[in-house]
Amino acid sequence: MEDESEMAKSESWEWVKAVAVALILAIVIRYFFFAPIVVDGQSMMPTLEHNDRMIVNKIGYTIGEPERFDIIVFHAPQNKDYIKRVIGLPGDTLYYKNDVLYINDTPMEEPYLDNFKREATRYPYTGDFHLNEVTDFDRVPEGHVFVLGDNRQHSKDSRHIGVIPYEEVVGKANLVFWPFSEVRIVE
Repeated sequence: MEDESEMAKSESWEWVKAVAVALILAIVIRYFFFAPIVVDGQSMMPTLEHNDRMIVNKIGYTIGEPERFDIIVFHAPQNKDYIKRVIGLPGDTLYYKNDVLYINDTPMEEPYLDNFKREATRYPYTGDFHLNEVTDFDRVPEGHVFVLGDNRQHSKDSRHIGVIPYEEVVGKANLVFWPFSEVRIVE
């Protein structure tokens, strides 16, 4: 009988250890590598819909830096996390004129906006502005990015909150995992 009791205790202890290791791994992965986020609002439409659930890759920017047109999550004012698209990189000059983005005086295409621009009821889709009019900087400062929501007429972004320091960037978000019928990688 003691052997059966000892075996049961040993087996129980093994299960406890396995569950503890699994919990620790889940916490480490969630805190350091990947995290879920829920899109709140319409500022990234049509690319992202309200209540889309995404995975944020937290490790990508520990070995690299955000690239133009990445969709990132960052800590914003009022203790909120925002999700927006990187438009300007350190050293860039940028402006919009006649609904065209100019980076360092070169017109840039934004294919992710094409469908939304066609369906827009107000023009221009992105109002004219120069970086220095909305941020007091002539160029995006080192260690910062300039971000915009894809739904330009309804987005609180760098035009309102300024440039975003790298240390506020949580990570890159490009995988929608819910709703299940909409699972996709977004660019």
